[in-house]
Amino acid sequence: MNTLTENSGLYTDYYELTMAQGYFLSGKKDEKTVFDYYYRTNPYDGGYLVFAGLQDLLEILKTFNYSKENIDFLRKTGLKDEFLEYLKEFKFSATVFSMKEGEIVFPNEPLVRVEGNIIEAQLIETLLLNYLNFQSLIATKACRIRDVIGDKDFTDFGLRRAQGLGGIHASRAAVIGGANTTSNVYSAFNYDIPVTGTQAHSWVQSFDYELEAFRSYAAINPDSTVLLVDTYNTLKSGMPNAIIVAKELEAEGHKMIGIRLDSGDLAYLSRKARKMLDDAGLDYVKIIASNQLNEYVIKSLNDQGAQIDGYGIGTELVTGKDAGALDGVYKLVQIKGIPRLKISENIEKITMPGKKKVMRYFDEDGMFFRDGILLENEESTNRLFHPFHSHKHTYVTDYKCEELMSKVMENGEILIESQSPVEINAYVRKRFAQLPDGHKRFISPHIYKVGFSENILGVRDHILMDIRSKIGG
Repeated sequence: MNTLTENSGLYTDYYELTMAQGYFLSGKKDEKTVFDYYYRTNPYDGGYLVFAGLQDLLEILKTFNYSKENIDFLRKTGLKDEFLEYLKEFKFSATVFSMKEGEIVFPNEPLVRVEGNIIEAQLIETLLLNYLNFQSLIATKACRIRDVIGDKDFTDFGLRRAQGLGGIHASRAAVIGGANTTSNVYSAFNYDIPVTGTQAHSWVQSFDYELEAFRSYAAINPDSTVLLVDTYNTLKSGMPNAIIVAKELEAEGHKMIGIRLDSGDLAYLSRKARKMLDDAGLDYVKIIASNQLNEYVIKSLNDQGAQIDGYGIGTELVTGKDAGALDGVYKLVQIKGIPRLKISENIEKITMPGKKKVMRYFDEDGMFFRDGILLENEESTNRLFHPFHSHKHTYVTDYKCEELMSKVMENGEILIESQSPVEINAYVRKRFAQLPDGHKRFISPHIYKVGFSENILGVRDHILMDIRSKIGG
């Protein structure tokens, strides 16, 4: 089986190829275009998104090509020989501008801009959406979990419950969003992520006695022992046996790391386990919890006074439950230097035309205040407007600001340094600290305002009037 890199040009929907063939055969292949990637709604009914997936996207764009095998396959699908000859020499050479990976972002603002000929910009649509939508969704879930966990340990346990190979990217995104470690060895190797793991119930069941299982595991892993204590009975069997083994390790000059609770009333069991450990002089032994956890369950455990030092989180993290998918879109906004837009029956789906930049404004305390979308050639703006209600506007003249998008790829070469997910998370934490608390709430979070300059709205309205005059609308 060939690797993804060797088949990168096939990582797409077929209609992208049929459109690309149409552009080629109709003489449009060299027309210069601009496409924007953005999303419309925050996932999880939340107040923000953690932008993730950029580095993986750039790496595959660098190798985007069509091998002889690919061309032979595409010929069988009905694509024409003259177009396939073009694809033989195809290389992605567009210019890509992007937000920084790990940025805290909001609906309807461009996160990525692709400038290139219409064929190359079109062919990467599916790939771009697949990478950025999924990783941003999972990174945001992880960030929400980290927010309620605080500084406690947080491990991604999700590979076995992930949607196939999506689990590889899910682990990367989980660490970007806030997980400290992963159980996913493949992702740990590929992305330089700290890896961790304990044992499953099958380890305990494979021995005649639970105590024998614990002793054997501790003998093999004397300085990294975490024991799963709920195989038979947490408080009557698992905990007493774990305490025996912990004291035996102490006598040999080692310290047990922790115990793991994987079922039952985690708040109650953790309180009881903490008391048993403390009474035995094992206050350093940590209590780790797993079993269908999410940010809401963890918040409830906190409210109940649970004595939990760390969490292993799987299914709900790596599947992005309950959001399922991010509604990111990739839209043509300019061709041959002419701004274009898409009209929709749903007013919120009318696209914003032209080449744009995104400015972030900060209040006197350095907290996020507003994001503004301006035409690329605008140096500044005095006011930001609501896109559909012009009477709603905000003055931003006296606020400090920074431009959020920068050039990250040109002529097929990546222009930014590679970072590990742990390094990207450091940026997430910095920016998340600048997001006012009202936007972090799980229930009815405050809506972060993204406004538009008067000039960009003027371009949009002019195009709308022109289109409507042509169609009689």
